[in-house]
Amino acid sequence: MAGNSQRRNRRNPGSKKGAQVGTGGHSRRALRGKGPTPPAEMRKGHAKQRAANAAAKRAQQDGGGGRRGVQRGRGGRGDKEMVYGRNSVVEALRAGIPANAMYVAQFIDSDDRVREALKLANDMGVPLLEAPRPELDRLTEGGHHQGLALQIPPYEYAHPDDLVEVAHDNGEVPLIVVLDGITDPRNLGAVIRSAAAFGAHGVVVPERRAAGMTAGAWKTSAGAAARVPVARASNLRQVLESYQKQGLFVVGLAADGSVDLGDLDTAQEPLVVVVGSEGKGLSRLVTETCDQTVAIPMAVGNESLNAGVATGIVLYEVARQRA
Repeated sequence: MAGNSQRRNRRNPGSKKGAQVGTGGHSRRALRGKGPTPPAEMRKGHAKQRAANAAAKRAQQDGGGGRRGVQRGRGGRGDKEMVYGRNSVVEALRAGIPANAMYVAQFIDSDDRVREALKLANDMGVPLLEAPRPELDRLTEGGHHQGLALQIPPYEYAHPDDLVEVAHDNGEVPLIVVLDGITDPRNLGAVIRSAAAFGAHGVVVPERRAAGMTAGAWKTSAGAAARVPVARASNLRQVLESYQKQGLFVVGLAADGSVDLGDLDTAQEPLVVVVGSEGKGLSRLVTETCDQTVAIPMAVGNESLNAGVATGIVLYEVARQRA
């Protein structure tokens, strides 16, 4: 009888007979919430997850769709890039960098950054793929991904001649920026941002030993890379000579330029502005190809300006004279 009474007490803790048997804290987890319901693309077996997986696989096979600028099919392609780490992924999505897919680790510990990344990716239509951590380790080559990785598609570069065509199609006087020896993607992004601000029709970069359109360049451009096409040149000198044959005047920035920027009298003509690196400036062959070299007057003691700043100053002066 006593044994039956104890069994009844275990089954009915509310009974007044005898001591109540507790769980020893083992059921506390059952009282915790499981957080917000994950989006459909993250639910295993859901139709939307299968569709997202298929879209991402297609994107991987065809190199991932293009960018939102000029795409005429004559430019080369860059390489796929992985942006990883919670802060980096969120910042890339905020900047509107195009992406093929966002990889999310299985059983990821969700926080504000993860939730924002999921929301931004959903809003942009970026496929969400759940991946084991070993797979994320492989994709990021052992990087500190914190459970998030964003795959950036190859950038679709324009052809240098496309930039002149864009100007003519818009009924505008061509204004093109050419970069010589700029190796920092952030400088490239800053130049693109200045080009967009002052009405340039595009930026040309060399194929070798120069910065390309990476996630860092996209981010620094603050969205301008979606509006300003970037072209790649296998031979910068030949491109400049081609522009000259098309009637464009080529001006190179140099500390010892033959004229000061304020005395530039070709701003209203079809114009190409060539900018060199902060340390080395323009290469010899490029300098020899320029129709004119121009200097930005500066206070005594300052030898050079950052490429992005210098480009912004020159483009402002051109825009002022054209207004």
